[in-house]
Amino acid sequence: MGISAEWGRLREVLIHRPGIEIDYAMLSPRPFLFERSFKTGQAITEHEDLEEKLEEAGVRVKLLKDTIIDSARKDREFRLHLEERVKKIVMFYGEVELSTKARNELEKNVSGLDPLNLFHILTLEPSVDLKATSDGISYPTIYSNIPLANLYFMRDQQAVGTDGTIISNMKALQRRKETSITEFVFRESLKEKNIYRIPENMFFEGGDYMPVGNFALIGTGPRTNTEGAMSAMNSGLLKFPEVGIVENPVYEFMSGQERDPMINMHLDTYFNIAGEGVAVTSEQLAHRANVSVMILQDGKYVKEREINLLDYMKEKEFSIINLSIAEQLSYSSNFLTISDMKIVAVESRKVLDRLLKEGIFSKVTEEKVKKSLPKAGDEMFPYSKQARELGMDVIDIDLSELTGGYGGAHCMTAALKRN
Repeated sequence: MGISAEWGRLREVLIHRPGIEIDYAMLSPRPFLFERSFKTGQAITEHEDLEEKLEEAGVRVKLLKDTIIDSARKDREFRLHLEERVKKIVMFYGEVELSTKARNELEKNVSGLDPLNLFHILTLEPSVDLKATSDGISYPTIYSNIPLANLYFMRDQQAVGTDGTIISNMKALQRRKETSITEFVFRESLKEKNIYRIPENMFFEGGDYMPVGNFALIGTGPRTNTEGAMSAMNSGLLKFPEVGIVENPVYEFMSGQERDPMINMHLDTYFNIAGEGVAVTSEQLAHRANVSVMILQDGKYVKEREINLLDYMKEKEFSIINLSIAEQLSYSSNFLTISDMKIVAVESRKVLDRLLKEGIFSKVTEEKVKKSLPKAGDEMFPYSKQARELGMDVIDIDLSELTGGYGGAHCMTAALKRN
């Protein structure tokens, strides 16, 4: 696997259809890192629509669940490794005799479980607490350590570089175990040979990585730190002569306030590449985002200079499509580029209407959002005047439920192949 530019023709992606694990997040969205609750049935329909539109655009779509199930059915060694993972995940508690007996039963029965059962165990991480009852039948209480509700944001667990795949070390404890599943799939199902894992004491997430042809950008901030960015850069799997490490910015009106780290947690929540020489970003944020320009010397990256992201992209002779506050906060930058100037974009106006109706923003932010709305006759990105003038080819999609988990089409897809 190898990807060098975000505008390369997208050939293959890996996605995960949300399952029962997201129902848990609806009980208390914020602790699960979600922006808001949403209708899970409708969210699944939206995800099916995303898959369909990608396939219509000529992209081969691989579903995480189907990939694991198919591999378990066809590959005996994969199946055995999957069983071993399941046996380590399931915990038994309670009275020693009962829990020991239950553990032994699992060891005995796991080889007969359906691959779908095994997959659900991976995403739900169940534990069983057993207590004896007066009739001699043990009573089970089932817990789930942390259902992997964010797993459908498949961009973040890894980044496909120019020469292989970098497995993330995720900052949020709620997401940390997702990479054990995706690394397992990349290694043993997709047969990726060149894999590097970010060390445990550093943090890096795929949503902060952007390949831009003869250079790359890596965002740092709430989810990726400088040490994690440098680890990815020096992995040997990013063969760019230059990499810009971008410090995650905040709007000026938010300075001095307690920051909501979810507003622009990753680089792709306020910056993206729509085509060769075309960047889409909030100019306000890009101007405030400091870039440490790192150049490759003797196999290692060393700092050359500093510059803000807006000026850096202009130096690279990129046209800039500016996003208003309203557009940026409604996931306008979180589109997926299919090919040069062809994108799959969120219906941002529909998302914004939902956010305003449900009172998601703080009072100050809501005022700024309303002031930045397009004037009568104008439209929001991707149908803004700038986008139209540059010839943007848009496949729009309603993701107004799924974006409740904090992310759009870019976040939901792990790009595997581009050319």
